[in-house]
Amino acid sequence: MGFFTFIKVMMILFNLVIFLSGGTLLGVGIWVTVDEQSFLDIFGMLSSSVFQVVYVSYFLIAIGAVLLVIGFLGCYGAQKDSKCLLMMFFSVVLIIFIAEIAAAVVVLVYTGFAETLLTAVVTPVLKEKYGEDDGFTHIWNVTMKEVHCCGLNNYTDFTDSPWYQQHGTYPLPCCDDELPCTGALAAEKNVTGCFDQILAEIKTNTGVVGGVAAGIAALEIAAMAVSMYLYCQLDQK
Repeated sequence: MGFFTFIKVMMILFNLVIFLSGGTLLGVGIWVTVDEQSFLDIFGMLSSSVFQVVYVSYFLIAIGAVLLVIGFLGCYGAQKDSKCLLMMFFSVVLIIFIAEIAAAVVVLVYTGFAETLLTAVVTPVLKEKYGEDDGFTHIWNVTMKEVHCCGLNNYTDFTDSPWYQQHGTYPLPCCDDELPCTGALAAEKNVTGCFDQILAEIKTNTGVVGGVAAGIAALEIAAMAVSMYLYCQLDQK
């Protein structure tokens, strides 16, 4: 087996794994969207404490679709010696790589701007939907309980929300689960906002986050290098 053939086989196998992983994530995402209750029944407490912190179904569908496309382009392009598909694979991975670099720069340099932007977008939604939209309220309750935080910035994010208008109190996590969670008690407890708490957790685990990010970046660079190698070798055939 020549070097070209070896690289080609590795490219096919690697992207086949990516394709199957994407299909699995996409399938699970669609399952959660269509039949959420069955998903919750099967995964029990794990699903309620972790998977509902975000809109997991949409996240899985998006990631699964991207992996499905990347896996197909790389696997089929290498198997069929298609220069067009290999170039498309290279372009998609390059775009994702650049987007990740840009996101990292924004997080590192414009953290304050991100906080301001999130405050402008999320806070009005909290005041409008918390206590009125059951799904939205449940997601925020789970998030605050698991992350040990209150609102996006602090307890005042819930002032004038449907929950506050109905009960005259703030969510329990804003008072370390002490009743009644009044404004005075919430101010005394001064529970950290979820944005600052999540940011602190990320900084605490900088090594792990950096290692994972470096590993993903290395895989992307390797995938681009291999696809470009195959592309150039096909030119010489």
